[in-house]
Amino acid sequence: MLSDGVFADGRIMPDRLTESLGTTRQQLAAAAGLSRDAVSKTARLQAPATQARLRDMVEILNRIRGWAGSGPQAFAWYRSQPIPAFGDLTAEDLVRQGRAEAVKRYLSHIAAGGFA
Repeated sequence: MLSDGVFADGRIMPDRLTESLGTTRQQLAAAAGLSRDAVSKTARLQAPATQARLRDMVEILNRIRGWAGSGPQAFAWYRSQPIPAFGDLTAEDLVRQGRAEAVKRYLSHIAAGGFA
């Protein structure tokens, strides 16, 4: 689990998360569909909308980490693997569009033995 980037209360800590994923804050922000300021400025980082978007991304990464083999590999999948069920959009594309719940449902379906 990518617990390195998450406080006990569920808030996401970008510094630890970027270290765990082998990425930068700017790449993290882009992958979540956020501005760089949203993960750099304390007030913006604490905003419920920012935290919700980051939490969605972390939940998706946690669901696929076992399949991918590591956090960085899960992040690579999240950013680059087209998902046929969504018109070949990536999980990143879908999260940026505000469709994280659809990705989570899809991954739950796959985990339960469903077809892609």
